[in-house]
Amino acid sequence: MRKKPRFHSLKKLKVRQDWSRWSLYSIHKVAQPNTATRTYFQQKWTAKANTRAYHGEHIREKQWKHMFRRNLPAVVPMDHKYLARYDGAEQASGRGAGADSTEKAPKPMLTPYMQMTYYPLERRLDSAIFRSLFASSVRQARQFVVHGLVKVNGKKIPYPGYMLNPGDMFQVEPSSVMFATGAPKVRSRVARKVSKEKTAARAESWQQPPPPPTSTLPVRDEPTPTELKKHMQELMASVESVLSEDVKAKDKQKFRALRQTIKKSIGLWKTANPEMISTLDTQFEFLTAQLQKSSNSAVSETASADNKTPTLSGEEERALRTAFDKLKLETEHTSQWNARDSSAPYATPWRPRDYMNAFAFIPRYLEVNQNICAAVYLRHPVARPGLAEVPTPFPIETGQLAFNWYLRRR
Repeated sequence: MRKKPRFHSLKKLKVRQDWSRWSLYSIHKVAQPNTATRTYFQQKWTAKANTRAYHGEHIREKQWKHMFRRNLPAVVPMDHKYLARYDGAEQASGRGAGADSTEKAPKPMLTPYMQMTYYPLERRLDSAIFRSLFASSVRQARQFVVHGLVKVNGKKIPYPGYMLNPGDMFQVEPSSVMFATGAPKVRSRVARKVSKEKTAARAESWQQPPPPPTSTLPVRDEPTPTELKKHMQELMASVESVLSEDVKAKDKQKFRALRQTIKKSIGLWKTANPEMISTLDTQFEFLTAQLQKSSNSAVSETASADNKTPTLSGEEERALRTAFDKLKLETEHTSQWNARDSSAPYATPWRPRDYMNAFAFIPRYLEVNQNICAAVYLRHPVARPGLAEVPTPFPIETGQLAFNWYLRRR
């Protein structure tokens, strides 16, 4: 049985539609077609394989061949002022009568028509979502559509191959966009160990028969490990709430050290004892008291500074107060949507995914609003002099060879 090739491989570099370091490395290594030692057929086949690995690799080859069109859309920019002033006869005036211009005309910019080979794929809903920076890969965009997280013109569309028309507006669930474009949550070694212990304990409970029911409950004086674990989780939430506030750097270091100790204790909750919990509670109360004391001293210093003679005029003080109030509102707004949230599936506070900046561009035929995670498909992509609006990492020669491959096989 033939072994299936890897999606990302360093032996056979393939550029994929995703934000990853492998795709970035493959784009860096993209080269011109080898015309010295390869036949024309080999050049076309290699160009077809490389471009198909990037454009619509999640679509079957037979399906793409039905979508292929030999007519490539293009536009020619025309100066309306020039057309209104002349009728075209001036271009041949004096020709053949010795009045030909000896000046060399500027070389016109070539239009890369064959870079538009895969323009039908840009109309697909999953491709438009990926181009709008709402997903980190085209396969993830396809998953969003299938799971019902995308609406087109206000209606839920579960078909990734839905062909957009000019003027269509599509919107993705904002929480899914934050998950797709944000940094992933990294689980600690202790958390992975705890999850493995939970899985093993659950498997043992399934294998062992349930204990016989008892009519009387045993009287116990000490709390169970489960109750101790719950108490430690509540203590962890209290520490997180303190860290989410505006705390000095030194105090943050102390609370972070306490949080690390609580994490280790939660990982060893089966062997926890009340003495350990009381020690953690004492440490948290001591740090909170120190924090309260430092904040009170800061407030007293501010009050004493306010009692001093002001060095600013009334107008300057009002302007400064307005600026501080505006900054405070912006900070509160930012802290509301980008606060720490342990239940979020992505790392909080939110930050962009790694290697996103190399792929963060939006084509001309899309109008994107990142605030509401919506975009409008303005028109179909076209070719212009010196520019093809279909984003591709391959040179013009590779696009020509791929177009000729499919043109011969129509």
